[in-house]
Amino acid sequence: MTLQSPDSNAPAQPGEARVPVTLKAVIKKPTVTYVILAVTISIYGLQYLSQALTGGAYDLPFFLGGKINEFILKGEIWRLITPVLLHGSLMHIAFNMYALFSIGPSLERHYGHSRFLMLYLIGGFAGNALSFVLSPNPSLGASTAVFGLVAAEAVFIFKNRNLFGNRARSMLMNLGLIIIVNLALGLSAGSGIDNWGHLGGLAGGLIFAWEAGPLYKIQTGGATGYELLDSKSREQVWWGVMLSAGLFTAVVIGRLLVK
Repeated sequence: MTLQSPDSNAPAQPGEARVPVTLKAVIKKPTVTYVILAVTISIYGLQYLSQALTGGAYDLPFFLGGKINEFILKGEIWRLITPVLLHGSLMHIAFNMYALFSIGPSLERHYGHSRFLMLYLIGGFAGNALSFVLSPNPSLGASTAVFGLVAAEAVFIFKNRNLFGNRARSMLMNLGLIIIVNLALGLSAGSGIDNWGHLGGLAGGLIFAWEAGPLYKIQTGGATGYELLDSKSREQVWWGVMLSAGLFTAVVIGRLLVK
């Protein structure tokens, strides 16, 4: 990856020298992404087994952890997180896990294990929180968290757009198209898609990423003389957690108070 100079945010002009810059990734192996994939797939196996043993009449994991407003109103608040581990069909889990596998590793390499897990959980929580408030229908699926990842990817590209050069615009347009198409699918008759969950995941991921996501700055050092380091402090990351999680917690509390 190259930039014009260590002290310039402007892209290089024709004829100007470019200086190679080393990007120091936070981690090399996206362990959290792989763990989430393994756990989610395993739980879907339990869902399948539960239904197979009852002739398709009973899905025990969904009964215990799905987003069912009636039970959340009775105090089962874990249902605002656990739906990200549950899926309604093989196609449902395949689509969400493919999306996670596609976008997760790259984000985790920049976010690091802990911050990436925070992002995933906040996206899932925000999506289920908004769905709880605005939709009476039961729901499940990791798409709330995946939409949070998509929002975070867009924020990452936008805030570090000088690193991507002319590609940044097209990358952001592609992400915007993905979001629009998926939301449009949710508006189609009989889709059964929880768009409120998707919008909540987007909002949660966007807020967290804007405040806590990686923001690279060029510093002297590295094999080429310059390297890119994340300038976000631990305090900024925790502020992002409190802001995003606190906002949707307030939304949930407001709904619980008017039950």
